[in-house]
Amino acid sequence: MSTTAVVLAGGTGRRLGLEGPKQLASVGGRPILSRAIGAFDAAPEIDDILVVMAPGHRAAAELAARPYAKVTGVIEGGASRTDSTLCALSALAGLPGRTRVLFHDAARPFVDGRIIAECAAALETAEAVAVAVPSSDTVVVVEDGRVVEMPRRDSLRRFQTPQGFRLSTIRTAYERALADPEFAGTPPTDDCGVVHRYLPEVPIVVVPGSERNIKITHPVDLIVAEQITAGEEDAPGSAG
Repeated sequence: MSTTAVVLAGGTGRRLGLEGPKQLASVGGRPILSRAIGAFDAAPEIDDILVVMAPGHRAAAELAARPYAKVTGVIEGGASRTDSTLCALSALAGLPGRTRVLFHDAARPFVDGRIIAECAAALETAEAVAVAVPSSDTVVVVEDGRVVEMPRRDSLRRFQTPQGFRLSTIRTAYERALADPEFAGTPPTDDCGVVHRYLPEVPIVVVPGSERNIKITHPVDLIVAEQITAGEEDAPGSAG
């Protein structure tokens, strides 16, 4: 059973104040996209990598991916996360349904080998896997400016990526989603959300994430990322 990593790099840099995709910004002297690809290229559990880039920036993504032998394709994504996942599923149409697929946000450049290995291992028996860390904050439900619910903090987790699936499972979930006329108006925020909504009978196994596996979204995240990379030497996946 082979394992494919899909690195989703369709985000923009608007919230970071950048003119181009944030995945092409440098952290610690290397593009964010290169770091994300490199982590999967260095993982022995990964057989091949598909990069899904923001429209109009495919050439830059190909340049960032060039040093990594496991990259078998660089394609353009869509206008939304859902559209980019669908582009990836179309590109993977020839693979058997038992294939393990890990979808990862390129904006998380510090995913480590332990997380990747545990996701791949979980998919030997599970159909879906999420990566999550405990919530250190109290999370409340607010309606009309008032707190209406306060879930127990010890039961709450914050999702990260990668999110992994048997290819047949994620294909079926999106087929059902696209058949739902309400899906386009209220799409889930990630792929596990699609499985949870349209294949509720499929358990989603949770693998522990890492506080280091941050998502670069706001300017302060770039500062934190630079601190993470300070003093780093030749780590796995540092080609290029």
